[in-house]
Amino acid sequence: MNSEIRALEPKTLWNKFADLNEVPRPSKKEERVIAFMKNFGESLGLITEVDKVGNVLIKKPATPGMEDRKIVVMQSHLDMVHQKNADTDFDFDTQGIEMYVDGDWVMAKGTTLGADNGLGVATIMAILESKDIEHPAIEALFTIDEETGMTGAMGLEGGWLQGDILLNLDTEEDDEIGVGCAGGIDVTAKRTYEEESVPEGKTAYTISVTGLNGGHSGMDIHKGLGNANRIMNRLLFDGFENFGMRIHEIKGGSLRNAIPRESFATIVVDTIQAEAFEFEIGELSKIIASELEIVDAGLQIEVKTTSIPDKVMELGVQEGVLKAVYAAHNGVYTMSASIKDLVETSNNIAKVTIGTGEITIECLTRSSVESSKIDMVNKLRATFELIGCEVTTSGDYPGWAPNMDSPILKVMDTLYQKLNGEKAHVAACHAGLECGILGQNYPEMDMISFGPTILGAHSPDERASISSVQKYWKFVKETLKEIPTK
Repeated sequence: MNSEIRALEPKTLWNKFADLNEVPRPSKKEERVIAFMKNFGESLGLITEVDKVGNVLIKKPATPGMEDRKIVVMQSHLDMVHQKNADTDFDFDTQGIEMYVDGDWVMAKGTTLGADNGLGVATIMAILESKDIEHPAIEALFTIDEETGMTGAMGLEGGWLQGDILLNLDTEEDDEIGVGCAGGIDVTAKRTYEEESVPEGKTAYTISVTGLNGGHSGMDIHKGLGNANRIMNRLLFDGFENFGMRIHEIKGGSLRNAIPRESFATIVVDTIQAEAFEFEIGELSKIIASELEIVDAGLQIEVKTTSIPDKVMELGVQEGVLKAVYAAHNGVYTMSASIKDLVETSNNIAKVTIGTGEITIECLTRSSVESSKIDMVNKLRATFELIGCEVTTSGDYPGWAPNMDSPILKVMDTLYQKLNGEKAHVAACHAGLECGILGQNYPEMDMISFGPTILGAHSPDERASISSVQKYWKFVKETLKEIPTK
């Protein structure tokens, strides 16, 4: 099925990507891909180690004449975000990713592609396997669980790596050289509530919000994309305010690091109000669609009658949670004052789950400034604690502070201009890269992040540019040739 992918140039890279995409590799379930990578390193006769948390390290000596160069750590993460369209029949735990070519793009059939960060992994595999690519001594580091907590990078112990330079291959624009990134923290609000029986004279509906683009909750947060949880809450708030609508359950979003594309709710209204309710929701749906028509033209809102549920939320708690989700910040919070066009702080209301007496609201807050990150967390905590939620934080990880005097940056900046006839975009990004965490145990390591162009990461629209991969592959090979001497 992936034969057309294997025929793409550079074949060595695309074949490694196809091999990798045959291995299920969800975050926190990386056992199979760890074994795959361990077998790969050992099959090449290279020193291959797995640390206590599951990170894999493969060491390859320098090619002849490159022994005096600094040791390079080439690093990517093994896990991928698992997202699929609601109408796609696919089991991520057992199936390999089904890919196809569409013009200049490699895409997957109704699922995420795994180019984030699979193309980085495949690049390193191709270098390790190569016989004719010049390079210094390489430590190939494959981390786990980057997408849902960065626990692989956090668990990496000091002293395991000997490298002087780290090339992180997890940037998603081929004209960018990354020198910094945002830190992040998970914020979770929970509470219980009493359920009430549904009175007589009610009509029940299912409301579905689908068709949104979704995307990376860091890299895409500034684009004004629709958030399914916010849209659903807006519909329900209106229904409650105008028609006394009652909520049975809500299931919205799936992963913290993905802008939610879908949300589903079951609600009831007085039958005498049903016709007016349907009209009002229809009109509001048109308004929301018009607001998003430029950035999220695929939005679909459907309201269908359904069987009467047995329970609805306690009235006071329902009012509180609708107001709290409305008030909670979503999207860009502040822009950086020091780096042009960089989002400094943001929040993604990623998941809203309500039913059977329990409320769970899950957010991911990102910031390149620690104090601003804490400010955003406190804003969310204050909002949800006002309705009786217990608010907890977890998965806190640091940002990566830019070093504009980096020696490897100067080498790569000059090399990029020589290869492409234009300057690279040297920038920090509003996403979580592992460089900040790795730098805690390896503070002297010189770090850079770069990669090929990938669009729609963390969504089923994820796609990788074929021509960009070719451009990037050349940049990788030339960079390895130009690594400074020790």
